[in-house]
Amino acid sequence: MILAGDVGGTKVRVALFKEKKGITCIDEEKFASSKFPTLSALLKTFLSHESRKNISAACFGIAGPIRNGVCKATNLPWEISAKVLEKDLNIPKVDLINDLEANAWGLRCLSSQEFATINVGQVIEGNQALISPGTGLGEAGIYWDGRTHHPFSSEGGHCDFSPVTEEQIDLLHYLRQQFRHVSFERLLSGPGLHSLYRFLIDTKREKEESSIASLMRQNAPQHVITEKGISGECQACVRACRLFASVLGSEAGNLALKVLAMGGIFIGGGIVPHILPFLKEDQFMKAFADKGRLSAILSKIPVKVVLNEKTALLGAAQFARENR
Repeated sequence: MILAGDVGGTKVRVALFKEKKGITCIDEEKFASSKFPTLSALLKTFLSHESRKNISAACFGIAGPIRNGVCKATNLPWEISAKVLEKDLNIPKVDLINDLEANAWGLRCLSSQEFATINVGQVIEGNQALISPGTGLGEAGIYWDGRTHHPFSSEGGHCDFSPVTEEQIDLLHYLRQQFRHVSFERLLSGPGLHSLYRFLIDTKREKEESSIASLMRQNAPQHVITEKGISGECQACVRACRLFASVLGSEAGNLALKVLAMGGIFIGGGIVPHILPFLKEDQFMKAFADKGRLSAILSKIPVKVVLNEKTALLGAAQFARENR
C-alpha cells in the first residue's frame, strides 16, 4: 500500500491507497495541524489502527520548499525529514514534494467533471501551470517534453505584488504600512482576502456593517467574506471578492507568461471554488490577458478551476507510485 499526505498550514489529509490499474483510496483521515508537535506524531496516530499496515512507499505534499529531503514548512512550526520519517514509521521509501507539485501530479488523476472552465481558449500540447490560493499562495509549473507533462515546484507566490490599477497602487501603499515585503501571497490567500476587505473599509471605500463585523469575530473572516460576497448580502464583501479575482487574474497571467503555459492554466486551492461566480465575471480574464503586446496570446490560453479538494492527496500518491 501507499501512504500519502497533503500537509497544509491548517490541516493535514492522510490516506492509504492500493494499487491496481492506478491508485484507489481505501482509508482517509483529516487532522488539525496545530494539534501535533510534528508530522511524525500525527502519522503515528493515523497508523496506530491495526488495518493501516504493510506500507511500501509514502509521499507527502508540503507547503514549503524541499531541500535534500528536508522541508521547513512555511506556515507550520515543523521541520520534516524524509529520512526521519522512514525510520520513525518503518517505511522503505518516503518522498517529500512541494504541495503545489503534489497538486500538479494530481491533475492527471481527475476527470473532466472535476474542473470548471473559465476560458475555453485553444487546447494545444505545451507547458501548463498551476496557481492555488489557500492558507498561502502556491504556484507550480508543468513542463511538456513532447510526450508527457512533468510538474515542478516554485515559490512564485512570494514574489513582489505588482499593482496594475490606481486602486491597487493605493492597496500596495496600505499593505506596506503593515508588512516589510508585500508579496502576492499577502493578497491571494485566506488572510489576504481579509486584508482586501480591511483595505476597502479602512480607506473608506466601503462602510463596514456591524452584523458583518460581529460575524468576523465569531468565524474566520475569509469564510464570512466569501459567503456574504456570493450571497450579495454585503457590498464590501462583494467588492473584496471582485478585487481578489482581479489580482488573481493578473498573477495567473504573469505565471502563464513565465512558463509559457500554452497548454493551460489551472487554479486550485480552497478559496476559488467558493467564489467561482466572481472568476466568471469580466474582471478575472481582463486582468489575466491584459499583458500589452502579448494580450492576444494570453486570451487563447485555457483556464480551468480544480474542484476536487483532494487533488494534492491524489498527486502525492501518484508520485509515490511512479517514483519508487
